[in-house]
Amino acid sequence: MRRFVVAASIAGTLAVAAPAAQACERADFEAVVDDAAAALRDLNLKNRPTFQDKLRSLKDKRAWSHDEFMKQAAPFVADEKIAEFDQASTDLLTEISTMGQEGADAATPDCALLAELRARMNKLVETQTSKWSYMFGKIDAELAK
Repeated sequence: MRRFVVAASIAGTLAVAAPAAQACERADFEAVVDDAAAALRDLNLKNRPTFQDKLRSLKDKRAWSHDEFMKQAAPFVADEKIAEFDQASTDLLTEISTMGQEGADAATPDCALLAELRARMNKLVETQTSKWSYMFGKIDAELAK
């Protein structure tokens, strides 16, 4: 039994849910999960280096030692709002994994389930995009001071 795991990573637009009247296949469920994983991976690959560069710039601007940097940078990568984004993403990943497995294992593919899976995938990408925007907003505001 194949277990669907989505790595946290983004920015593509996932396909819009297919009309309920359209036929779907087991492979469609696997493709949706794979597409979302690729979209999330791309999002992280695009944003992580830029964010890390901005953190280093802030370290240099404030002349923080390594130890000071580790302490002072923490709020830019972990706060209540970021924890909320992370929890929402974890919840969505659990739902997506379960739905993807159910859809792939079903004797007859459920196109309504596929549409719901696509909607959850889109929500996951939106959540991660919002998290990055929030984190960039925090660091940019601090760099502007």
